Amino acid sequence: MKPLIIDTHCHLDDKRFDEDLHEVITRAHENGVRGVLIPGADIYDLPKAQKIAKNNENIFFAAGVHPYHHKDFNASVLEEYIGDEKCIAIGECGLDYYRLPQDEKEKSDEIAAQKEVFIAQIELARKYDKPLIVHIRDANEDSFEILNQYAVKHGVTGVLHCYNASRLLLGLKGFYFAVGGVLTFANAKELVEVLSDIPRERLLFETDAPYLTPVPHRGKRNEPAFTLHVLEKAAAILGSSVEDLAELSSKNTKNIFKAFNKAT
Repeated sequence: MKPLIIDTHCHLDDKRFDEDLHEVITRAHENGVRGVLIPGADIYDLPKAQKIAKNNENIFFAAGVHPYHHKDFNASVLEEYIGDEKCIAIGECGLDYYRLPQDEKEKSDEIAAQKEVFIAQIELARKYDKPLIVHIRDANEDSFEILNQYAVKHGVTGVLHCYNASRLLLGLKGFYFAVGGVLTFANAKELVEVLSDIPRERLLFETDAPYLTPVPHRGKRNEPAFTLHVLEKAAAILGSSVEDLAELSSKNTKNIFKAFNKAT
């Protein structure tokens, strides 16, 4: 019997799933995945994410704008989706400084714009009492400061998607930490080392499919069925059984995303 797994971050609305979405969902179920959360990265993909969620019982979506798409942010448009019963989170939002412009003025403007849109989405989470899905890349200090000031201070919780092993971020009160395929990579030493320091009651698993495909499927399109490989690697590191870790992480997922409580 496969363990019950929930993939807390999977881009099923990506065009790479257009041709075989039904088969992808079937394979996920066959491998123990009983729930999937589609993050909102691009505001123009929200209609597709919404449709997929509506057509599948334990698939839900989030409404948000990835930091790379901050110029497309529109609170009114997001609010149209936030009211949907299958929209259970805000994001993925956050900060990503990996590809900042070289020009100092342009760099400063880009950082300021990302921060403004990040804060605006935190305010939406606060307004509608929904958790955040947070994307952080090369921006730990600024993200920590903003989340503490605008989220933690006001009781807003959320998930740090693709948790990047930052011990600073472990100090965010009330936040959960989602681990994905990166854990299986040969260069994931920092994440392997910090995994045991993540409070067990805050640990979640994800794929970020179709990206970040775990071993042993490197080079192929990622999909939610592969969440099992991430769990297997984590169980080996933590000295746990896959079944126990799946049960624990599913319980944690249901604590923050209560819509998954019917997933069995």
